[in-house]
Amino acid sequence: MSDIRNLTGSIVALVTPFTEAGDVDFKALDRLVDFHLANGTDGILVLGTTGESSTMTDAEDVAVAQHVINRVDGAMPIIGGAGSNATHESLAKAKSLQMIGCDALLLITPYYNKSNEEGIYRHFLDVLDTTEIPSILYNIPGRTGCSISEHNVARLCAHPNVMGIKEASGSISYATTVAQYLSDDFRMYSGNDDMVVPVLSLGGSGVISVWANIRPQEAHDMVASYLAHDHEAALRIQLDELKLIQALFCEVNPIPVKAALAKMGLITESYRQPLWPMADPTRAHLYEAMRGVGLID
Repeated sequence: MSDIRNLTGSIVALVTPFTEAGDVDFKALDRLVDFHLANGTDGILVLGTTGESSTMTDAEDVAVAQHVINRVDGAMPIIGGAGSNATHESLAKAKSLQMIGCDALLLITPYYNKSNEEGIYRHFLDVLDTTEIPSILYNIPGRTGCSISEHNVARLCAHPNVMGIKEASGSISYATTVAQYLSDDFRMYSGNDDMVVPVLSLGGSGVISVWANIRPQEAHDMVASYLAHDHEAALRIQLDELKLIQALFCEVNPIPVKAALAKMGLITESYRQPLWPMADPTRAHLYEAMRGVGLID
């Protein structure tokens, strides 16, 4: 098993490629994994928001995670998204992903239901108490409608099965609050590609990244440079890539990043509804940003 608790660097929030018929495209999945193995990615998150897991069946979840685990063959750690708005469903996913060999889990707040503070705490606790592999908490209130309170961060970070938090609120104030609890046993990963360096400056350990789907080496180099105390080099990458990063979110994720990967010839541009292909103006904006960094002609 990978040394998951000491994971630093760029963890790609991997897209799930689909065929034109809407099935999981395992050949394209191989191409994506090989692309990351060859270009510096430090870890792979499968079945996250970017992976469209909320539109996939449990059987598809397991099949995708198992395929990636087999393809990587121990070369980098694999984190499995076990999120659900229902605690029992999250627990069942977590057990399945642990059983097939994921190194860690990503646990999102219970979206749609929202719940109160104690309910959110118990939602995480039930999974943490019942699984053996480490978990990363996932705070993304823009998607879920609720946040992990400071009180719950303080309680949960002490759990032996919690290794960190993916902080995607977009709030430096919240990230600074979380930074009070960081240690060798509790790490913070930026969930926003446009503020990785600021999160690293607060003691963060890396990024769980959408941008890394198309720029894996640059994402790795940015974090590696910062952690090696070359802050100027890290900031230069962050700023040089900013227009591309912003373009990847000009429509809801993962629509633009899948369009970009299709333009690069790595996948078919296929989504599960209600996601839909980009509008012409935003597509043109995305392609212009890709040209700006030399990704396409």
